[in-house]
Amino acid sequence: MPAENTALSENTALSENTVLAENTVLAENPVPAGNSLLAGNTVRGLIANREPGWSLPAPFYTGQECFDLDLDAIFGRHWLFVASEPEIPEPGDYVTVNIGRYSVIILRDDDGQVRAFHNVCRHRGSRLLNDASGSVGNIVCGYHKWTYATDGRLLHAESQPPSFLKECFGLRDVALRSLEGLIFICLSDDPPGDFAEVEAAVGPYLRVHGPRRTKVAAQVDVIEEGNWKLVMENNRECYHCDGHPELICSLFQLFGYSEEDLTPRLRPVHQRYQAAAAALREVCEANGIPLDTVEELDERVTGFRVGRLPLDHGGESFSQDGSLLCMRLLGDVPSPRLGHLSVHLQPNSWFHFVSDHIVTFSVLPLAPDRTLLRTTWLVHADAVEGQDYDVDSLTRVWRATNDQDRTLVARTQLGVSSPAYVPGPYSPTEGQVEAFVNWYLGRLRDDRA
Repeated sequence: MPAENTALSENTALSENTVLAENTVLAENPVPAGNSLLAGNTVRGLIANREPGWSLPAPFYTGQECFDLDLDAIFGRHWLFVASEPEIPEPGDYVTVNIGRYSVIILRDDDGQVRAFHNVCRHRGSRLLNDASGSVGNIVCGYHKWTYATDGRLLHAESQPPSFLKECFGLRDVALRSLEGLIFICLSDDPPGDFAEVEAAVGPYLRVHGPRRTKVAAQVDVIEEGNWKLVMENNRECYHCDGHPELICSLFQLFGYSEEDLTPRLRPVHQRYQAAAAALREVCEANGIPLDTVEELDERVTGFRVGRLPLDHGGESFSQDGSLLCMRLLGDVPSPRLGHLSVHLQPNSWFHFVSDHIVTFSVLPLAPDRTLLRTTWLVHADAVEGQDYDVDSLTRVWRATNDQDRTLVARTQLGVSSPAYVPGPYSPTEGQVEAFVNWYLGRLRDDRA
């Protein structure tokens, strides 16, 4: 970078380390990833020149400018999964969520409705709630004691003139939708209008599990040393699943594979899968439970995928032998052998529903190379810890899997940050990674337009 006091004149020639100007043509090997300031035309060039079926150029994973664009164009304008209703079971219960420069309060009001507000006092902007979760009667600003009801109305503001209108100074709402108890927010004043369609498609698959009739058994936050897109891409394929020995005890290692892709090692697994899939279809059809995969990952603004697959061995849950981890089945589940309902929603979430528990995953960007992964385990609201389930056993597989993935993501971040990195081709089994990248670039194109 030029020295701090150096002024670049209009005709100054660009040296190797100079900030890229708006009209600079990208060479095949641009300046080391993360060290250049990407101007608007350069971002457009990266989007336009990305080779389909290949990983993204380095600046998408390493550059501050691309990260800032992601916060605005992706996390600022789309529906984000942030929590579940069981995390705020009683009136006054709340959680706070930080997304870039935003802080949002998710709470249940006195009438039992779930609401979302910007965590900003309407007086002089002080942050209102500073804890990650808690319970309040009213929301009271710690600075000048402006007091708000749980529905956002301003109740009290001391020493105001007679002309002051309290009704004009309620908390600012954040758009919120609850998908069978899974809470999504959108920071934009003009949220994507297709959420109702997604809800209609996905909701019937979730209903049998009764997500609203659950409670939180455990929640674990992991900071991954990688870009948020690497975290999402890692989740969207099972090409690496040999690195998850605990998980593949129960999960068939066939995610993304067609019969043509099967190696000799995977053919016996596929034979077990076919038998288990036939048994699962019989249970679902007998009970009117949706089964077949619906996938609209890259063309739809709120991209999603939902489908139910069998589990291996015991076929009941994510355990070493596939047996139940909680003795109290969820909702209206008719059989412990209900397989594994997998749900993906762009841009930041995935979910696993089995007969005895639910696991939710929320991805929130912290920096170009740091990401928060929040994992929450839900069990039946009446399940008793120590009697119906053991927290360590319930969480063991996904804690191990998250830790393994954290290592893989960190290594990939180190690799894409090297000047030697060039994009590589996805394998045929990584079609959902390509779908995620297509969705991401499509949203950026819309933003750039």
